[in-house]
Amino acid sequence: MLIVTLLPFIFILLLILAVVISTLYVVRQQTVVIIERFGKYLKTSSSGIHLRMPFGIDRLAARIQLRLLQSDLIVETKTQDNVFVTLNIATQYRVNENNVMDAYYKLMRPEEQIKSYIEDALRSSVPKLTLDELFEKKDEIALEVQHQVAEEMSSYGYIIVKTLITKVEPDAEVKQSMNEINAAQRKRVAAQELANADKIKIVTAAEAEAEKDRLHGVGIAQQRKAIVDGLADSIQELKDANISLNEEQIMSILLTNQYLDTLNTFAASGNQTIFLPNNPDGVEDIRTQVLSALKVKNHN
Repeated sequence: MLIVTLLPFIFILLLILAVVISTLYVVRQQTVVIIERFGKYLKTSSSGIHLRMPFGIDRLAARIQLRLLQSDLIVETKTQDNVFVTLNIATQYRVNENNVMDAYYKLMRPEEQIKSYIEDALRSSVPKLTLDELFEKKDEIALEVQHQVAEEMSSYGYIIVKTLITKVEPDAEVKQSMNEINAAQRKRVAAQELANADKIKIVTAAEAEAEKDRLHGVGIAQQRKAIVDGLADSIQELKDANISLNEEQIMSILLTNQYLDTLNTFAASGNQTIFLPNNPDGVEDIRTQVLSALKVKNHN
C-alpha cells in the first residue's frame, strides 16, 4: 500500500532527473559543439559542462574537432616534357575556432573540397615544369598550392596549415629509362677516370725512363771524364819524371796498358767474346780521340 502511495512521487522524481540530465551536456577539450534551437543556429559551446533547453528544444547539431587533421591524396598529372607522374600529397588543416559556424554550415564534405582544390592547383602548376624541375622544385610547388588552397578554404572557416608533396613517382618505363641513363653516365665517368689513371701511369713511367736515361748518360759522361782526367794525370806524371818520350808515345803506352787491363778484366768475368777494331788503325784512332780530348781539357 505504501509503494502505491509513493509511485507518483517516484515518477515525478524520475521525470525531474530526466529533465536535469537532458539539460546537461559536456564538451571535451579541443572540441566545440554547435547548438541549434528549433533547427536554427543558437550558439557554439566550447569545452566544459553546459546547460540547454530540454525536450529537444535545444539540439546538439554537431561536435567539431579543433585538432589538426590530415588528408592524404594521390594526384596523377603530366609534366612539360610529357611524362606522367603520380604525386602523393599530405595536407594538414584545422577548423578556425573563430569561424566554426561557416565551417559547419557552408561545407558538407570539407575534406573532399580540399582535395578538389589541391588537384586543380597541381594540374595548373606541374605542366609548366619538366620532370627534373619537378623534383628540384617540389617544395616550392607545395608552398604555392598551399597558398592557393588556403585562400579558398579561409572563406569556409578552415585553415590550411601545411601542404606536402611526399612522393613524386614517374611512370614505370620512364623511371627505368632514367635509371639506365644514370647508370650509363656513371659508367662513362668511371671509364674516363680509369683512362686518366692509365694515362698518369704511362706518363709517370715515361718520365721515370727519361730520367733514368738522363742519369745514365750523366754517369757515362762522368766516367769518360774520369778516364780522360786519369790519362792526363798519368801523362803529366811521366813528364815530371823527365822521361824522354813525347806525348804521343806516352799515350800509346798508356792506351796499350789500359787495353791489356781491359782484356784481363773481361776474361776474369768469364766472357768469351770481344769486339775489336776491324783494322789495325783502330787503336790509333782511339789514341787520336783521347789526345784531342786531352788538348781540349788542357786548353780549358
